[in-house]
Amino acid sequence: MPDELIEVRPGFAIPAAELGWRFSRSSGPGGQHVNTSDSRVEVSFDVARSPSVPEQLRRRLLERLARRLTGGVLTVAASEHRSQLRNREAATARLVSVLRGASAPPPPARRATRPTRGSVERRLDGKRRRAQTKRLRRRDDEAG
Repeated sequence: MPDELIEVRPGFAIPAAELGWRFSRSSGPGGQHVNTSDSRVEVSFDVARSPSVPEQLRRRLLERLARRLTGGVLTVAASEHRSQLRNREAATARLVSVLRGASAPPPPARRATRPTRGSVERRLDGKRRRAQTKRLRRRDDEAG
């Protein structure tokens, strides 16, 4: 597993050796087993100093993940499964998902458009009808 590559997106893969793992006891019910097993998993990835992150991608990741990073390190936890192995898989999948979303290219710039003449007329016609309906509902002493 240490020489395994974790594919984030084409041209960006993380060597498993660059991930840091921490294990602790999971919270919640579970009987006697839960008191002895460290099934909660935290996986950490150093975005700021990793040699496997391309430089232009690093800037994008650091900017978009600024609130989630602690000293340039992204940490993701998983504790929903009872086994440590399944939590390791869940944490890795979550880490990849976060990195994939943050490393996505920016959307194309919006081109300004104008509403069509027909849509403007329909909108104004609807407003006139609504105003007429409200005008007819008024009592005579309120009409202005």
